[in-house]
Amino acid sequence: MIGRLHHVVVDCPEPAPLAGFYSALLGLPVTYTSDDWVVIAKDDTTSGIAFQLAPDHQPPQWRDPSHPQQFHLDVMVDGLEAAGREVLELGGLLLSAEDHVYADPAGHPFCLIPRPAWADPIHPPASPS
Repeated sequence: MIGRLHHVVVDCPEPAPLAGFYSALLGLPVTYTSDDWVVIAKDDTTSGIAFQLAPDHQPPQWRDPSHPQQFHLDVMVDGLEAAGREVLELGGLLLSAEDHVYADPAGHPFCLIPRPAWADPIHPPASPS
């Protein structure tokens, strides 16, 4: 091993609002903020996703090779329809209903995928009191 992943870094025109979108989508708090850099992660000593100011950012355009994706996240969810509604309420945009592809407010595509059987539930059932 040469190194360990620190952050996945997403270029965007406005780091704070985009970090807020992903914070709500993924349930990760904002752990660091500056004028041009915002991080969401489990806590302030854990790697996560960083949003970096890119004033000349050109958003990707879904299925247009002249404006490629640049990156995308697969977000596992317990229910595709309910999660899709919540994404839209957060300000996301539906790009492909058939493929469950959405765009974040800066235009980056991401996919909602059904939670695999090996993964713990996203919203575990409440434990009996």
